[in-house]
Amino acid sequence: MTRQIGQKLIELIRWWENYAGQHHCSINNNPSHGNKEGGLTNIYEKSLGAVAKGGQSPLAAVYKYAEPILARGLCFMDTPGYDPVSMTGLVAGGCNIAVFTTGRGSVYGCKPAPCIKVASNSPLYNWMEEDMDINAGTILDGTETVEAVGNRIFEKVIAVASGEKTKSELAGMGDEEFAPWQSGPVF
Repeated sequence: MTRQIGQKLIELIRWWENYAGQHHCSINNNPSHGNKEGGLTNIYEKSLGAVAKGGQSPLAAVYKYAEPILARGLCFMDTPGYDPVSMTGLVAGGCNIAVFTTGRGSVYGCKPAPCIKVASNSPLYNWMEEDMDINAGTILDGTETVEAVGNRIFEKVIAVASGEKTKSELAGMGDEEFAPWQSGPVF
């Protein structure tokens, strides 16, 4: 990570600390019911999971909410954690295919961009198979490697970019989920 990217990340953390204070919230709070049920004690733990999803690629750029994404490679966009608001920022920044991971069963389906949903565990995938495009739980099950699942996700992105419909699109989900960020706490 370059010094410039590191500085931008620190500036964003300071911005969030100030923003949370203006709304009488704490940045280390955990407002989401689903996060609490999943065993997370604070938003920092959730953020560590997000960092892990980035893999080992170097961070190429950091963007504010809905800023145009211009760099190639692994980019970070600062968004609230609420699925529809977060994904709306990415779409507004130029994302044209989303790969959305869920461990608790978010039924988010984004329009105008297709959203490939990846279940992080097999029980979730089996429970919501009609809405999940990829079962990454096979890694935890020991039946596939991270590389194999990564290849399946890559192939799905290529297929969707070539016109294949995601399960959300086939079900007509996502029409109501373009949700710009409104000022105030987002839960």
